[in-house]
Amino acid sequence: NLVAVISDGTAVLGLGDIGPLASKPVMEGKAVLFKKFANVDAFDIELDVHSVEEIVATCKAIAPTFGGINLEDIKAPKCFEIERILKEELDIPVFHDDQHGTAIITTAGLMNVLELTGKKVDEIKVVVNGAGAAGISCAAMYRRLGVENIVMCDSKGVISTSRDDLNPYKEEFAVVTEDKTLSDVIVGADMFLGLSKAGALTKEMVAKMAPNPIIFALANPVPEILPHVVKEVRDDAIIGTGRSDYPNQTNNVLGFPFIFRGALDVRARKITEGMKMAAAKALAALAKEPVPDYVKAAYHNEHIEYGREHIIPLPFNKEALIWVASAVAKTAFEEGVARVDNFNEEVYREYLRGIIYGCPADN
Repeated sequence: NLVAVISDGTAVLGLGDIGPLASKPVMEGKAVLFKKFANVDAFDIELDVHSVEEIVATCKAIAPTFGGINLEDIKAPKCFEIERILKEELDIPVFHDDQHGTAIITTAGLMNVLELTGKKVDEIKVVVNGAGAAGISCAAMYRRLGVENIVMCDSKGVISTSRDDLNPYKEEFAVVTEDKTLSDVIVGADMFLGLSKAGALTKEMVAKMAPNPIIFALANPVPEILPHVVKEVRDDAIIGTGRSDYPNQTNNVLGFPFIFRGALDVRARKITEGMKMAAAKALAALAKEPVPDYVKAAYHNEHIEYGREHIIPLPFNKEALIWVASAVAKTAFEEGVARVDNFNEEVYREYLRGIIYGCPADN
């Protein structure tokens, strides 16, 4: 029941490359969230080494101490290579939350928006602004969901096949197009995912999007566009941000504690793509369930229910532990990456309910 939160401090959200020492409070906070939300013990480990080889060697050396490794705030593109090597060479779950957490939560939201708007996944156009760890992982997960038309932008513009400055991870999503800017490609887009900076998306751009667009403006602390600004030009838009003071808060805490809980409890060797998709589907399903009164009280809103302003569960909904962890554990067992000999989903859900509402017996 022990996870290592490992970072070299090169890509701390909202702060950038601040180094290992300055990143320590962030990693300590991450460890607290593991414990508070899923009763997973976690140690923060800040590394004063920065090459792929050094980080991999350090993680491998300490791996026997832990049941899982959560990579955190390591800049792209080296984060992809570090995770890939560790997943291949270790027999415990390795999960880079900056990549997969955002992908899982936004995929859950996208699933519900497709249902609410009647759109088909293989017909929508998705624009991703920001091609770092989260952006590339999100695009990959949307592709697995069935999205066929994905256009990515980075700080230099549209990621197209005509550019010669792309790393291999960006090249995978390069498209054939004459469009150069976000303003060009946003025309007719059904979804905007912002992982960039405040002000990147303008009212004029929003006005050019397809009917019933979904806008995930996830820059922190100030999103690419504020919800009230979107509403000035579109009353049909569905908006999510990373902030708790607006509807559809998109927060990775809905993912990583519960994913590791499920993986640890079946002694999984890895976290697979199937386990990530199972987590997204579980979150999408939970959003449709009645919202507990304690959640409504926490947000001072008695009218929270599934719809355009509630496409993903709120972070304080304790039921997320039951829904996500059980889905992840079940999928791990079905895919053969669990070490347990048998798995009873109903018994496990009751165990998780005990974590939330009482003192569970050992399972």
